[in-house]
Formats: sequence, C-alpha cells, structure tokens
Amino acid sequence: MIAVLCPGQGSQTPGMFAPWLEIDGVRARLDELGAAADLDLVAHGTTSDAETIRDTAVAQPLIVAASLVALREVLGDAPAAGTVDVTAGHSVGELAAAAVAGVLTDAGAVGLVARRARAMAVAAAAEATGMSAVLGGDPAEVLAAIEAAGLVPANVNGAGQVVAAGSLEGLARLAEQPPTRARVIPLQVAGAFHSPFMEAARAEFAPVAAAWDAADPTLPLVSNLDGAAYTGGAHGFGTAAQVLDHLGRQVVAPVRWDLCQETFASLGVTAIVELAPGGVLTGLAKRALKGVELVAVKSPDDLAAARDLVARHSGTTIPTEEIPA
Repeated sequence: MIAVLCPGQGSQTPGMFAPWLEIDGVRARLDELGAAADLDLVAHGTTSDAETIRDTAVAQPLIVAASLVALREVLGDAPAAGTVDVTAGHSVGELAAAAVAGVLTDAGAVGLVARRARAMAVAAAAEATGMSAVLGGDPAEVLAAIEAAGLVPANVNGAGQVVAAGSLEGLARLAEQPPTRARVIPLQVAGAFHSPFMEAARAEFAPVAAAWDAADPTLPLVSNLDGAAYTGGAHGFGTAAQVLDHLGRQVVAPVRWDLCQETFASLGVTAIVELAPGGVLTGLAKRALKGVELVAVKSPDDLAAARDLVARHSGTTIPTEEIPA
C-alpha cells in the first residue's frame, strides 16, 4: 500500500526549481500554476534568495506547486485514483494532498493556497511571533514546558518532535529552560502558525475555502485535524465540503501528524513517497513507521526511485520517460 505525502512550510530552498525546468513541460506547468497564484513561481524557485522565499505569501504557493509538479512527473499518465492508496499533507501540504485526492485541480490548489498564504502573512505581520521545534524529552514534560512558556503545541509530529508556537518572548523562555533531555531549535518561519495568533487569517480564509470549486475525494485523504481519513461522499472518501471546512479550520488548529502516522500504520501502508521539496516527512516516518519503504523526492534525480516504489507497492506500471542527467 502506497502513501503519497506532501511537505509543509520550511521545506523550500533557494533555486529548488532549477533542475525541474530541464524536464519538458515543467516550465509551462509552473507558468500556469503561477498565474493561478498571481506569482512568478519560476523566478522565486530559481533566483529568489532564502529571505524572499521565507515570506509566507511566497513560500506556500511555491511548496504546493513543487509537490504537484513532482506528483505529475512521478505518476506520468497514470491517474492518482487507483495508483495512490492514501495521501496526506503536513500543514500547507494538505492543499497539495487535496489535489492528489482529486478534491482540487492543481491550479485550484495553488490558487487557493495563495489566498491562504496572503491571509496568514498579514496575520503574521501583525505581531512578532514564531515557532520552535522541541526534539526529544518526555512527551508530557514537553507539553507542560510549552504551556509554562505561554506557548501552544502547533505541530505534534510524533517521533519525539513537537513544534511550539507563540510570542518571541515565550519562545526565548522555552529555549532558556528546555524540557529535560530535549533540544529547542528555532524554525525559519514568519509567524506562529496553527495557533490563536492566526485567528484573523482563519476568519478571512475559511469562507474563501468553503466557496472554492472542489470535488469529492477519489481516494483516501487523511486530515491534520484529527489524523483520520475522511469518510462518506460519492466515493466513500469524504465530501468536498468536509475537506474545505477542515482546510479553513486547520489554520488555527494544531497539526496532529502523530495521529496521521498512526492512521498510515493502521491502514497497512508499506511504502511512502514524499513529494518535493521532500525530506522532513520521510524522516519522521523512518522513526515512527518501522519497516515502511521510503523515498523523498528532493530533485528529478529521485524520480526513478519514486516511480519504482509506486509500481512495486501499488501494482501499477508507471510510464517511464527520459529524465535529464
């Protein structure tokens, strides 16, 4: 059983689209996605520096576009439904996963995430906030230390990783008094995402998401809100309205990636492909999902391995194309 996962904010790197542009058709696809986002994705993915693409309004469309470009190159002409057994995305990656599951078109996902990103960027600029990863430590002690510092657990990722969000003063307190046997690492993000500091963004974005053009999922899609796969709807995998509602709510709600991984295990996932710009989610899966075969698509060099993994674990033959060396 193959799971396709979509990474979240912070996974972007300067120049990450450069090798993808060597593949026929990718530039045109990025131009189309950029038009949907009203953003020059090619320029931001090739020449913009780290500080520019750290901007939430740039980072989120960039990441979702990267995931969807990688998806289409991995699957070729094969449809996701019938090839991919389950999909999920971490935070902003949920919008890419919604496209994998057929809820959104690729352009629709990038257009919608651009609206999300702009709302979150405005909310982040209203007050100085941030996020820090807490690695290791006793889970109960970690959560208690986060609360004591006046912060909230914005991402509960499993495998000994929790991300705290809140004021810069609170993050400084947490770093000065970390939980026993834990490390506190500041993250390069622009605000306290998935926390009450994003309420203004949720209020702006949720109605936009609810009205967005969407279809019922055509394959299992796992939600960040509770780690459960959607049910019901025309195909048995939930409804468009459910997914869009969750996308609006998750702007302020914690990402329960630990519960998502429990769902992958309960479903019997045997292999995971993490789409570009991949690496973080396969790292978490390596620690939490022992024995699951993993491929992170970081560049076109990883496409052959990803196609092979999908073919072996889904029973579907993926059309192969020549990939530039």
